[in-house]
Amino acid sequence: MKYIGAHVSALGGVDRAIERASEIEATALALFVKNQRKWFTPPLTTEKIESFRFICEKKKFNPSQIMPHSSYLINLGHPTREGLKKSRDSFVDEVMRCQQLGLKLINFHPGSHLQQIQEKNCLARISESINIVLDRTQGITLVLENTAGQGSNLGFDFEHLADIIDAVEDKSRVGVCIDTCHAFSAGYDLRTKTSCVKTFLDFDRIVGLHYLRGIHLNDSKNELGSRIDRHESLGKGKIGQVVFSWLMQDSRFNRIPMILETANPALWKNEISWLKSEQQSTGKNEIL
Repeated sequence: MKYIGAHVSALGGVDRAIERASEIEATALALFVKNQRKWFTPPLTTEKIESFRFICEKKKFNPSQIMPHSSYLINLGHPTREGLKKSRDSFVDEVMRCQQLGLKLINFHPGSHLQQIQEKNCLARISESINIVLDRTQGITLVLENTAGQGSNLGFDFEHLADIIDAVEDKSRVGVCIDTCHAFSAGYDLRTKTSCVKTFLDFDRIVGLHYLRGIHLNDSKNELGSRIDRHESLGKGKIGQVVFSWLMQDSRFNRIPMILETANPALWKNEISWLKSEQQSTGKNEIL
């Protein structure tokens, strides 16, 4: 069974995100558990926590179907002591919010060296940050997202992800989310079934498919290897439809959140419907 959804707004409260996911007939979702543009957000109230848990049960969303995304401000590989502490403390706060909501996962971008420290030192800082956050929290798996390789962001190379995980002490609480747009922009081809097989074989060899905890389903506005992170609606970009059909038809990707972050939210309901139909399809179908 596939869990398919989108990164929906939590405007008005985290419980509203569940309602919005239900409206587009999603069976998975991502959300921000606090304001992603601010370092400090007031704590979750008991009322909001209880409402979130209630609506999850009502709409039949279990914790395995929900993968929150951390704030874009957080940089767990930050080159300065102050920036690193601020990022670690903020991430701990987000993980604790996930604990309060009864969730199991949180997705985050690895980090950036900001052209101030060596790549290997930044990767080591990210691993150290993960160990600190895991030590200060419980029950939540931290899910590294591969990046497109823009600027000084790390995590665009599967070897980066493997190096980070290798230095994590509790590997039972670390995972990976593969973003298809990011992978393509970083140079991993996904345009044909053959290239999909090769890319995921490479991922399994270098990182390990058993670490895969989620997938972001995004087409790309830019070419293979562009190192530019610009998402496009499914089938309307440079990747095309093949990879999304392929993922739907492969049972190895069952029961993990598969999240749309595509360019036009108005299309999400149609994209979800098409993805669901591709689970049984062996022929070429159009999305819309």
